[in-house]
Amino acid sequence: MSDTTTAGRDFIRQIIADDIAAGKHGGKVVTRFPPEPNGFLHVGHATSICLNFGVAEENGGVTFLRFDDTNPGKESIEFVRAIEADIRWLGFDWGDRLTHASDYFDQLYDCAVDLIRQGKAYVDDLGADEIREYRGTLKEPGRESPWRGRSVEENLDLFERMRAGEFADGEKVLRAKIDMAAPNMHMRDPTLYRIRHIPHQRTGDKWCIYPMYDFAHGLSDAFEGITHSLCTLEFEDHRPLYDWLLDQLDLPHRPRQYEFSRTNLAYTVTSKRRLAELVQRGTVAGWDDPRMPTLAGMRRRGYPPAALREFSRRVGITKKNKLIEMGFLEATVREVLDPSAPRVMGVIDPLKVTLTNYPEDRVEQMTAQNHPNDPSMGERELPFSRTLWIERDDFMEDPPKKFFRLRPGGEVRLRYAYIIRCDEVVKDEDGNVVELLCSYDPETRSGAAGAQRKVKGTIHWLSAEHAVPAEVRLYDRLFTEPAPGVKGDWHEAINPDSLKTAAAQVEPGIAALAPGDAVQFERLGYFTADPDSSVESPVFNRIVTLRDSWAKVEKQAMQQAGGV
Repeated sequence: MSDTTTAGRDFIRQIIADDIAAGKHGGKVVTRFPPEPNGFLHVGHATSICLNFGVAEENGGVTFLRFDDTNPGKESIEFVRAIEADIRWLGFDWGDRLTHASDYFDQLYDCAVDLIRQGKAYVDDLGADEIREYRGTLKEPGRESPWRGRSVEENLDLFERMRAGEFADGEKVLRAKIDMAAPNMHMRDPTLYRIRHIPHQRTGDKWCIYPMYDFAHGLSDAFEGITHSLCTLEFEDHRPLYDWLLDQLDLPHRPRQYEFSRTNLAYTVTSKRRLAELVQRGTVAGWDDPRMPTLAGMRRRGYPPAALREFSRRVGITKKNKLIEMGFLEATVREVLDPSAPRVMGVIDPLKVTLTNYPEDRVEQMTAQNHPNDPSMGERELPFSRTLWIERDDFMEDPPKKFFRLRPGGEVRLRYAYIIRCDEVVKDEDGNVVELLCSYDPETRSGAAGAQRKVKGTIHWLSAEHAVPAEVRLYDRLFTEPAPGVKGDWHEAINPDSLKTAAAQVEPGIAALAPGDAVQFERLGYFTADPDSSVESPVFNRIVTLRDSWAKVEKQAMQQAGGV
């Protein structure tokens, strides 16, 4: 796809280009995207998806979608289906290369047995806390387990009995026998298998021992012929174990792991544990809540997939972790939406306007452009009548200088319609403005011969008789700090105003807007219908505002947080 193949040659692409030139792997490029089905994908995964599928596509290669389903206690088919939907939504397809770590459980077990026979793995009786204690610290070497010296025969017997279900969860584990004094903590006899008496969503009750990610990852890469195993930087310290396992076993292929930086987005969190907590505590309405940084949430909010692909391209692939401004993502969304989103009228906070000199039974049709810069998108008719809705913010009783909208005695143009003058302000018993009595100039209809008279302000409007009531959901940053939790409890940074709803009015033609189809409410922002929307009760999500009102605040906060 064009917006992923135009990326510059980052260091990963340079490595691949050099490998192809050298004839490595027979000139093939085979990548994989290996999500754990224990939550929904988030914005950081978008970069990895675009990279893995993108570099393969650019070089005539293929990509495997492999579910790392090695921890059945936290995994579900719901997450599997959501991940598949997210990847397809982004615009990528794995074809017939859908695999699972569980596809290789028999082969992985055989590899573990091979390590035991070589004297390079042993069954340990230490509990999880004891293993951590024995592992030592960054400054002190670890201690060998009392069970490290078991014979090959005893280890084979115990491992077989682990598989047969003779032992309780946590009673025994299988560990690699490497070096308890290694500077890299991951090389201090890491755990390869643990006991979990939990049914697996694919294999049922066949297994009660499950491989650890570090054990299954590299070996699955080898089974699938992966040429470039692309991981984020937190796996850099795991690479020596990845390579050690490949060195010990007779495998059909030798993959290589490369690491790149994570994409961390400001004013949100991308930890699956924290995202799950937000869902479980009811802070958000679900994994697809439009405030969430999940791909499902962004899709529901109305972000176009092309914007996520372009965002990933612009963020780039580096070796330095970075915190990206939310405004950077939102600017990309605006750029993608601007040429494609039709313009419509919506009033979020309606204020009634009555044109006292307009005939009560008269209705005119005003011609409006669907896009000011694209005549091919055509025109539509807007009904105009005596009673209108305007945005409450477009009127002020005592306005400051350079307020060019409606004021007592002042004039504005109604877009595509007439110039009106505010003659009288109607208030309720509490002093709140509830209606404006105005007069219109019949000689100033847009497009008519007398429409040349100019006024400084133009505002949008709707015919009150024809407008459709709608719920509008206005989303803001989920957190009030760019890096939640860095300077305290991340829960305390949750933004209580991240969602506001409004009883709005919209033009009748958009009540049937489909989720994912974007429109611009003129002067207010880009919107799409929520999946909860219906023609009878339309609900619209604001995708993004027309301007970045956070720009100055975010720039200062990001500088303090060390972001970009």
